[in-house]
Amino acid sequence: MPTKKPAKKPAKKPAKKMPPPRVPVLAEDKLTPAQRALLDSIRSGPRGGSTTIRGPFAVFLHAPAFGELAQQLGGHCRFKTAVAPRLSEFAILVTAKLWRAQYEWFAHVPQAERAGVKTQTIRDLHQGRVPKSAPKDERAIYDFIQELYKTRRVSDKTFARVRAILGETATVEFVGILGYYVLISMILNVFRMPPPAGEPLPFAET
Repeated sequence: MPTKKPAKKPAKKPAKKMPPPRVPVLAEDKLTPAQRALLDSIRSGPRGGSTTIRGPFAVFLHAPAFGELAQQLGGHCRFKTAVAPRLSEFAILVTAKLWRAQYEWFAHVPQAERAGVKTQTIRDLHQGRVPKSAPKDERAIYDFIQELYKTRRVSDKTFARVRAILGETATVEFVGILGYYVLISMILNVFRMPPPAGEPLPFAET
């Protein structure tokens, strides 16, 4: 008598909310002197005095010495490089999508829109599609990042396309931007930092 195949279990639906953070989000009035110094340093920089304790900063406060170095690098990568803001923010969104970094995507979509990244391009990135309607410089950036993630290298042709757009100095800074936002993606994902309460998750949690 033929044996019955076990019934297939229904596919697990992606979660619509994240598990709790793995470190507490600290109250501002409970900070140690080292944590307070870090928060003051963040607020005195290019991000401004309205910066709140959330996202990667909520994690950095648990390791203030590391957090100070990381936030200084981040401030430079985001505000002080020779890479045009539109291309920088585009690259950040590509990175956020690749890592499914919830808070990173939430925080940088408005920045990308203000910098001039088209709504259709953002929609394509979010859905995992090649942004075919994006300008040539964004497509070159996109191809560079995808190739780097797939092969851990970039070909001479891909590198030359980006260098022709950015120049040598900004190409170095561009790769630095990618590295910094990979760091941020790891921090956000490992420590489960969600978007603010009430905001939907950009990506399904599995």
